[in-house]
Amino acid sequence: MSRAALLRGLIHRRRSVVISSRDSIEPVHQQLQLQRQLIQLRHFSNPHRGYHNPSPDLAGARSITKLLSPPWARRPRAPFTSPPPLGVASLSFFSSLVGREAEVLDMDAGTVRCAANYAPLTPISFIERAAAVYGDRPAVVYGEARPTTWRETRERCVRVAAALAARFGVARGDVVAVLSPNVPAMYELHFAVPMAGAVLCTLNTRHDAAMVSALLKHSGAKVFLVESSLLEVGTAAMKRLAADLPDAASLPILVTISDDAQPAGCTDYEGLIRDAPSQFDIRWPENELDPIALNYTSGTTSRPKGVVYNHRGAYLNTVGTVLAYDITHMPTYLWTVPMFHCNGWNLPWGVAMQGGTNVCLRHFTAKVIFDSIARHGVTHMGGAPTVLNMIVNAAAVDRRPLPGTVRVMTGGAPPPPRVLFGMEELGFAVYQIYGLTETYGAATVCTWMPEWDALPAEERARLKARQGFHHMAMQDVEVKDPATMASVPLDGKTVGEVMFRGNTVMSGYYKDIEATKESMAGGWLRTGDLGMRHPDGYIQLKDRAKDIIISGGENISSIEVESVIFSHPAVLEAAVVARPDDHWGETPCAFVELKDGASATEAEIIGFCRERLPHFMAPKTVVFEDLPKTSTGKTQKFVLREKARAMGSLTKTGNSKL
Repeated sequence: MSRAALLRGLIHRRRSVVISSRDSIEPVHQQLQLQRQLIQLRHFSNPHRGYHNPSPDLAGARSITKLLSPPWARRPRAPFTSPPPLGVASLSFFSSLVGREAEVLDMDAGTVRCAANYAPLTPISFIERAAAVYGDRPAVVYGEARPTTWRETRERCVRVAAALAARFGVARGDVVAVLSPNVPAMYELHFAVPMAGAVLCTLNTRHDAAMVSALLKHSGAKVFLVESSLLEVGTAAMKRLAADLPDAASLPILVTISDDAQPAGCTDYEGLIRDAPSQFDIRWPENELDPIALNYTSGTTSRPKGVVYNHRGAYLNTVGTVLAYDITHMPTYLWTVPMFHCNGWNLPWGVAMQGGTNVCLRHFTAKVIFDSIARHGVTHMGGAPTVLNMIVNAAAVDRRPLPGTVRVMTGGAPPPPRVLFGMEELGFAVYQIYGLTETYGAATVCTWMPEWDALPAEERARLKARQGFHHMAMQDVEVKDPATMASVPLDGKTVGEVMFRGNTVMSGYYKDIEATKESMAGGWLRTGDLGMRHPDGYIQLKDRAKDIIISGGENISSIEVESVIFSHPAVLEAAVVARPDDHWGETPCAFVELKDGASATEAEIIGFCRERLPHFMAPKTVVFEDLPKTSTGKTQKFVLREKARAMGSLTKTGNSKL
């Protein structure tokens, strides 16, 4: 058929199915037949795929998760489910098509939502495209094993999804938990579990058996995958859970992830892939607000809480993070950020989005980081300031020349200027980001202006330590008075609470609707972090609300004190918390970790601070010890606060002036 004939046919067909709002909608069955000619769901598949891949059905109006669903709409089987479509008949004059074929948005305007113009946003689409576009390029590199290509990685993910569904009966909304370092299976599960329609729950590898057991119970996990190096913790957690559950059938199914032979009596991950069914239809989300992940907070301030991520938020935050972090196509990403933490800051999905290569590491040291960068040509990596500190303080014998600029995304706390200087000198470009588990990880970025390059080093470090603006996927960020909700002035000194709103804010806290409502009261996510806005609008954190030290009525930012202590040449790391004081109420107490071979005294550290800070801000107590950390590198200040309280009051004058 000629191009002209084809065009005439398309025009004729389109004219034949136009339904004018001025015409009668009777008889309905004739219009229904015409509408189905125009809009119908079709399966699609690409030549490189062995598995069938249906496009997702459209969903009607649904609540976000079981967390926010009415009791009558909940299914007993899966922790996360959506109720039937509610009140959708009025949205379409063909109610039978709603949630299945088409939804008329505006009859007069002729607009519809259908399979041709709408699909729920989901990170699953990133690996589908990566397998098609970058199919023969390396996707995952691990140790001495042959790199896995994107086509192979996608195939493995689908086979795991098929096994979860067929072998273990994993249904939509079921939770699949995993306890693992950054090995290839951990990466694959970020796609495989959502492909099964399930919810991925990645657990902190530093949790003990008691905590793992509590989180398995809270999440209602149906399957529990444990990497072999953590099998002792995993099995101990299962024993605790078995003693705590009345029904043994409620226990999750244990699957091991092992580089070696399959442990006796356990189902193994590679066995799942080998024995997977030959056919499986990927379970695309019915609604883009369906949950994709359940992440428990890192516990830097209190017991972890379950944060629910949805497909839409994960997709959008991945895009926002990739753009903010300057991840161009085909990067090589070194996995120094734990994938269990905010799903690796969404970058398991982000590297797939850009067709890059994932260099997986079970454990790392400064030497391993430098060796990996040199060997694989790493372009991007990430980590808390602790990781940057490790790199800067690496022994000369462990360092290797960088093959090019390595972009490093860091967050959790502003890196000290000394660390930023050291990273720049080594050839790293540092990107300062800020976010929470509740914002899918990164939510702001300190966007760098080229004219700042000419500033003195100290000034560059001061600017780079700011948290900046929200990235493009977040709707807005503000610093507000939490009582009045009024925004603080852009004066660089008025302190308020940092708040977010937008599509990359969590769906809620799992099984805790009251905490969800409280955290989002007033239409903003309240972070509990205190900050200010500079005249150029950039946000800078001052402290967490719990970490502000109030001494004699004056507010002391622990971050400011820590920054000064960090600049002492003998100090490796420092954390400052409040210690009770009968006279002042509380005073700064510094916990300091010294560099190997270095020495310093309490009086020396206090004197160093008094020379650089107002005297009331200088610590009154200095304790030299290793700092307690989460596995993401964050200092556990709640542990240090307990230690400071246990020391008792610094002074006991009985003459408090407060």
